[in-house]
Amino acid sequence: MAKAPVLTPRADDFPRWYQDLINKAELADNGPVRGTMVIRPYGYGLWERMQAEMDARIKETGTENAYFPLLIPQSYLTREADHVEGFAPELAVVTHGGGKELEEPAVVRPTSETIVNEYFSKWVQSYRDLPLLINQWANVVRWELRPRLFLRTSEFLWQEGHTAHATYEEARDFAARIQREVYGDFLENVLAIDFVSGRKTVKERFAGAVNTLTLESMMGDGKALQMVTSHELGQNFAKAFNTRYLSKEGTQELVWQTSWGSTTRMIGALVMTHGDDDGLRVPPRLAQVQVVVLAIKGDEAVLAKVHELGDRLKAAGLRVRVDDRTDVPFGRRAVDWELKGVPVRVEIGPRDLENGTAMLARRIPGGKEPVAIDALVGMLPVLLEEDQALLLKQSRERRESRTTDVSTIQEAAEAAVAGGWARIPWATLGEEGEARLAEQSLTVRCLIAEDGSVPDDGDAPGNVAIVARAY
Repeated sequence: MAKAPVLTPRADDFPRWYQDLINKAELADNGPVRGTMVIRPYGYGLWERMQAEMDARIKETGTENAYFPLLIPQSYLTREADHVEGFAPELAVVTHGGGKELEEPAVVRPTSETIVNEYFSKWVQSYRDLPLLINQWANVVRWELRPRLFLRTSEFLWQEGHTAHATYEEARDFAARIQREVYGDFLENVLAIDFVSGRKTVKERFAGAVNTLTLESMMGDGKALQMVTSHELGQNFAKAFNTRYLSKEGTQELVWQTSWGSTTRMIGALVMTHGDDDGLRVPPRLAQVQVVVLAIKGDEAVLAKVHELGDRLKAAGLRVRVDDRTDVPFGRRAVDWELKGVPVRVEIGPRDLENGTAMLARRIPGGKEPVAIDALVGMLPVLLEEDQALLLKQSRERRESRTTDVSTIQEAAEAAVAGGWARIPWATLGEEGEARLAEQSLTVRCLIAEDGSVPDDGDAPGNVAIVARAY
């Protein structure tokens, strides 16, 4: 009888495979309230690495971290009509506190534009106070009707940036800079996930924004996932909260603003982009454990060697875990580390020690081979960079091979339903075609220019729409 697979094969049931992997790789559990999640230590370790990498990039732009309250007076959200209309179905509202009904209900933040602007209006007095560049790492709540761990949960973790500028051009350029230098660089060079950078249609843009920029990636099943967004808010919130500054000419002017965010959804993207039927494959630059050194048996000399090698690899700058749990069967431990996607396993037993070798198992390209123990310190950094590049290459090749240029709305729908993306001229599709696609649960993920760049105008001649099913 054939041995049952550890995970449901992706080709059989992609959603079940996803849930299996999150469970068996110990990334997260469902929380006690529907739509919430408990992020387990291994999953949270991935988020911490993402935070560190993005936080460094955010600070390079001159943005500083701050913190704003979880509870927002309900009246704040009513000041910007489009914003409150966009979020109304998702709001969680607190009506009682301390055993009494509150004089004014408080909304659990779905995003912080309103409360941030309440304070921006106090902090900004003069052109000398601009630009004001703030970011916060926080949680938000958006009541989710169809939850799925990491992808759509009622509470999730994220960073949200909020900025105020003296001119429209400064705000526009800063939103684009965040998209390019923070998010794009992080996705490509850390997560090894390919993407298309574009602008959202009017229907898909953020509630209260005048323009939304997005990075869209293709998952392993051909569906799209919105990875991150960066919004030009224009002066909508500035008008609602009277956020003004005294210009050099002595006149009172409204500020121009941006907001931008990335979430724990990226852990789900990591799973669906790089995972295979054996589990996760974590990009080496992201991995909190790049190399695990396993003792096959509890032999004293073997245990001494795995710890010595672990120390040498750590001294070489690698993130290393020594697995000396020889009371747990070796096969089980090897499968667990494979499920978790650790890029490299180094396995040492008594026979390996006699030969001065170790068994090197590479998770990303696959395969095992004996290697001289003394060669590992010099070899592994090079192999890890090769593996990082391979994941990005595979992600890009998937998108390119499964994206079809089409000329009709019907062809666009057929390509997306078949498990790929369609590129269709926006002049052919338009808002009417977008509405027709929505009837089949298909969306325009973004608009791009003919040359693949981000268009300056949503209706610019030559714009191309990316059509797909999406998470």
